[in-house]
Amino acid sequence: MRRTRFAILAVVAFALVLAVPALASAPRSGTLHVTKECSVYAGQAGGFCTITSSNVKAIPVGSKVIYKDAAGTSVLDTDIVLYTGPGNSAFGHVVLDLSTGYGTVTFDGGTGQFTHFHATQVDVTPLGWPN
Repeated sequence: MRRTRFAILAVVAFALVLAVPALASAPRSGTLHVTKECSVYAGQAGGFCTITSSNVKAIPVGSKVIYKDAAGTSVLDTDIVLYTGPGNSAFGHVVLDLSTGYGTVTFDGGTGQFTHFHATQVDVTPLGWPN
């Protein structure tokens, strides 16, 4: 269980190419680096992790990644919401191998400034507990 919690609660680094037309006057692309802290996430539906760093202004420190479903015994495979504040959420899906902490995330749209947000094959990498 502890290994599973470690994998679930691991800090995540995202590396991706994204397009966020709603966030700038022209489409934006590049590499996104985000880390999150998961000390309060216990693998339950509705649980969340908190963003601790981001290289994108639209994803400030303190934003939440909320998990729709509970983690399974070996895989976390669930829809997620990246919530950055009232009216601004990105919708995605995560698949994470709980034994290694590695996985992928995709985002496809959202609300507010994330209406046109798309990201594919976002790599998830554990950085250590809880950060």
